[in-house]
Amino acid sequence: MRADTPPIVEMRGITIRFPGVLALDGVDFLLRPGEVHALMGENGAGKSTLIKALTGVYAVDDGTITVAGERRTFATTADAQAAGISTVYQEVNLCPNLTVGENVMLGHEPRRGRTIDWRATHTEAERHLRSLGLELDPRTLLSTHSIAIQQLVAISRAMVLEAKVLILDEPTSSLDRDEVEQLFGVIRDLRDSGVAILFVSHFLDQVYEISDRITVLRNGALVGEYPVADLPRDALVTKMIGRELDDLEALSRSAHRVIDRTGEPVLRAEGVGRRGVLEPADLEVYAGEVVGLAGLLGSGRTELVRLLYGADRPDHGRVAVHGRPARITSPRHAIDRRISFSSEDRRGEGIVADLTVAENIVLGIQARKGWMRKIRKSEQDAVVAEYIEALGVRPADPQLIVGNLSGGNQQKVLLARWLATAPELLVLDEPTRGIDVGAKADIQHKVSELSAQGLSVIFISSELEEVLRLAQRIAVLRDRKKIGELDSGDVDLDGLIDYLANEGKGSAA
Repeated sequence: MRADTPPIVEMRGITIRFPGVLALDGVDFLLRPGEVHALMGENGAGKSTLIKALTGVYAVDDGTITVAGERRTFATTADAQAAGISTVYQEVNLCPNLTVGENVMLGHEPRRGRTIDWRATHTEAERHLRSLGLELDPRTLLSTHSIAIQQLVAISRAMVLEAKVLILDEPTSSLDRDEVEQLFGVIRDLRDSGVAILFVSHFLDQVYEISDRITVLRNGALVGEYPVADLPRDALVTKMIGRELDDLEALSRSAHRVIDRTGEPVLRAEGVGRRGVLEPADLEVYAGEVVGLAGLLGSGRTELVRLLYGADRPDHGRVAVHGRPARITSPRHAIDRRISFSSEDRRGEGIVADLTVAENIVLGIQARKGWMRKIRKSEQDAVVAEYIEALGVRPADPQLIVGNLSGGNQQKVLLARWLATAPELLVLDEPTRGIDVGAKADIQHKVSELSAQGLSVIFISSELEEVLRLAQRIAVLRDRKKIGELDSGDVDLDGLIDYLANEGKGSAA
């Protein structure tokens, strides 16, 4: 792609207003054929809004959109697709109950008279799949394939629609490294064939691996557009969040805070497990301590905390809270013992997307005080205002619908809800997954601050650097069993990876 190549997409002065919010403020964005262009910014910076303006989801209040030299106004997503713009989202929008071929050709099936020619449909789908280097049986059900394959099927469908512009919104968030490489191979082939690709990801390494240019947004405004080679990573982070990276690294001091373990722990679990789910495991968490759970996907981290919280029932083991036996067989029992749990499934088990920010936070107060007790409006307003301010929820409007907020701000609202229960032990399962570096840093800072004030935390993250940064002690799990514990002061990243890979037999220092 040459720098002087005319853009396939030219967005000028794009402005979008929501009630009480200026979501985009005169943003320019150019996308050229044959390039991968990363759109970067914190959650709430305006990335999703800009994409939705380009794909016909949101109407533009001011500004112009030009595609292939033609001024366009998109009233619907179908209008954008007709102009050659297709989007593949993090959560694949396909039909899992249909075959791969039916999904690829949906709406464009070959016909024989008035009926669909299914043989020709699957043959044509196979041709499109092979053009992307995918050797898939188009007659298999889509639901039998991994998320990675489903995303590649979605890309193949976009090519059936003869997309000139392909938008990939967080396409790698649920993929392992091999699956990412497979996806990147397809992206490079499409780029080399002249397709313009808009790439959104919170993984900086991947952005630098696959992208040609980067556009940065902050607070709904354009910060700038840069060739990847001209923008070092620390400079990118600074432009995204408006503060120096050194400020984020200061968090590492949290892991070296001294914890008093002379008394009874806030929680002690002995031999807690469930047949076929998790082998018996011990765990202790002391006041003011952050205990990290490290392990690969499927290692048993989530299974352990769900058993401790009562979301799932163990079939053996015992739990004590402050030295007293505790029978926790439901989340209600856990909350009564001042234990709160934020699930990794933010949308399915966390936020209530159709409720407001205030209503989502108040659910925590109601859980603490009982569902039959009426809570005064003044008390609700005070708690909501306190946590919106403390956690930096943006926009700071308690009446906004949570489903319309960015992922990072949704996570902050969820954290606010559980802090409103006044817990002594807070269990956080992947609280920073899928959010940008700014929101991630805000949540990490809050965890560090609260634990220093005496709150006990169990912290799960797939990013081992994050676990090392926050936790004073790390419990390591592999293949649904606990294989050991490490003091974070005695282990670095390479040592932790070695420990994981060798089932606790490797060097940890």
